[in-house]
Amino acid sequence: MTTALKSDLRPLRERVSPQEWAVRVDLAAAYRLVAHYGWDDLIFTHISARVPGPDEHFLINPYGMMFDEINASSLVKIDLDGNIIEPSEYFVNPAGFTIHSAIHAARHDVACVLHLHTVPGVAVSAQAPGLLPLNQTAMLVRSTTSYHEYEGVALDHDERPRLVADLGGNTTMILRNHGTLAVGSTIAIAFQNIYLLERACAMQVATLAGGTPVHAAADAVVDLVRRQAAYGRDELADLAWRALLRMLDRKDASYRE
Repeated sequence: MTTALKSDLRPLRERVSPQEWAVRVDLAAAYRLVAHYGWDDLIFTHISARVPGPDEHFLINPYGMMFDEINASSLVKIDLDGNIIEPSEYFVNPAGFTIHSAIHAARHDVACVLHLHTVPGVAVSAQAPGLLPLNQTAMLVRSTTSYHEYEGVALDHDERPRLVADLGGNTTMILRNHGTLAVGSTIAIAFQNIYLLERACAMQVATLAGGTPVHAAADAVVDLVRRQAAYGRDELADLAWRALLRMLDRKDASYRE
């Protein structure tokens, strides 16, 4: 991977298309929201978004920045070979490049990829049964959740075909002994997918920690919720996303810079 040197001193917003800038703002918002919900892991884990246009470029976090300080201008644009396209003083997480480049190259329906290392997500990833249908939230995402076996820190590019194959056409994935991952055709949809998966994992950990027998929903109801999950979900993601951006703007609108 190469690092480009600074050359054009104009503000980044003047050097990119309006479409790219809009994606940058939403992606920066996603980073701030991950920090807001306490899902960040120091400077580790990563979220990426495809840059609109014919080039196979995507945006990812500058390695070394906390998620609550990332803004639209600080995001790093790279290609599928890891070359930095837009001049930046930062570089990118090599493990992040491996995971995100694999999915962006294989899934052109995917505009955004989120990967987290939360305590509940990692806990469920290490539990033999994986995600259980213990609550409505889990039932909403369980049928679209894949599993990928742990192969060590994601530095080996040879892992990419296996990761892509395990994800298949699904929108969420549990990385065994590692964490969670979600994708979406928009940043809003990808964020909703990771929110539901993380929420389901937190609920499962809390339920099993109670130490009492678990009440299981009937199989027919589990199947009903699976079918219900497909209706209006993308529209709800957009509705929730607008509300989340309003919350961020009240809290700190610097992600838009």
